[in-house]
Amino acid sequence: MNIDPRALKDLLQLQMLSRSSLLSSSAASGMGDDSDFSDILNSILSSSAATYDKQAAAGGTAMSATSLNPMRPLGYTSAIPNQYAYMQKPNAVNQTGDLESLIESASRKHGVQSSLVKAVIDTESSFNSQAVSRSGAKGLMQLMDNTSKGLGVTNPFDPAQNIGGGTQYLSGLLQKYNGNRGVALAAYNAGPGRIDRLGITNDQELKSKMHLLPTETQSYVGKVLRLQRDYEA
Repeated sequence: MNIDPRALKDLLQLQMLSRSSLLSSSAASGMGDDSDFSDILNSILSSSAATYDKQAAAGGTAMSATSLNPMRPLGYTSAIPNQYAYMQKPNAVNQTGDLESLIESASRKHGVQSSLVKAVIDTESSFNSQAVSRSGAKGLMQLMDNTSKGLGVTNPFDPAQNIGGGTQYLSGLLQKYNGNRGVALAAYNAGPGRIDRLGITNDQELKSKMHLLPTETQSYVGKVLRLQRDYEA
């Protein structure tokens, strides 16, 4: 099978972009108190987003979460190239009509801000209830099979079950890390085991050890926090 050299070049460029350093901006900017954590990461994210967007415009490469979506904030553009590489189940449909009430219900039940749940869903699956990642994470909040089982989720592609289970899991991480959103999000993406092994217990420690986490996790935390702020606007 012949491969178009231009397509191969685009794929290699995307791989190189995912390795861009996100730490230079944070090192140059002064670290404030924890209330500034979101702004610091968002600043890092903005510089990375500009690079990704220029690449997309130049090469015509589709980003993983740039399709129009009625729940996404206006003007939103994905800042992460197709790292998650979602596959579609047959007849997959982006379901957004009834998600608002499911998110609000799960948020109230588990004590998590609905804006944060929306931001996680947006980042994880672009509101595609049938999304499946290369690692096998499934549904709106990209639950792994073992996580789903522990949460009592029998069908991760069911929006109600997935949102309920994913929000419960996120709530547990927020409680574990005493409400430190950055740490909870890093654990959601990289796993709490990795976070604990690094001795990260709060957002201040996360800032100082961010470079020890995968670049995907660094991008993920900043993106979710930025989207949460957008959803609250």
